[in-house]
Amino acid sequence: MGFFSKLFSKQQDQKQEVKERNALNLQIGDIITYDLVDYEVVGKITYRDGGYEWFSYQLLEGKNIKWLAAEMDDELELGIYETIKLPVNSFPAKMEYESMTYHKDEEGEAHVVGEGRSKNVNGQTIRYAEYLSEDEETYLSLESWGSEVEVSYGFDIEEYELKIIAGSN
Repeated sequence: MGFFSKLFSKQQDQKQEVKERNALNLQIGDIITYDLVDYEVVGKITYRDGGYEWFSYQLLEGKNIKWLAAEMDDELELGIYETIKLPVNSFPAKMEYESMTYHKDEEGEAHVVGEGRSKNVNGQTIRYAEYLSEDEETYLSLESWGSEVEVSYGFDIEEYELKIIAGSN
């Protein structure tokens, strides 16, 4: 085997096959294009409540942070969320935000696994609640991280609205 044969065969051996990405298997470093803006996936939280699992991906563009929520129910459900400042210390039956009333749709506890910028939450158990607006167009998501309740505002999107570029592996 000649020098070039050895060189090229080693390069081929070192190539890793990149797994095709979708909203349920995104990895840290992947790029998501949404609404004509490119975001890098910098954090990932996997939630498990009993046998049910869903994901939240922290997307970063400059200083702009969004969260992409993905879950497989009967079909793929996707949402875009942004953290908002709303003083809350419990999970009431209904909430008001920007002149809209939201009613609690579900509530539970989930064990979380964090990766990337979200690795600091790894292993925690959180309480969560989802609220649906009266017009059923937007959501409030509440998560209790110890003594702090984080509130996010979001809405559904369709899979075709995302373009995914694998960062590596």
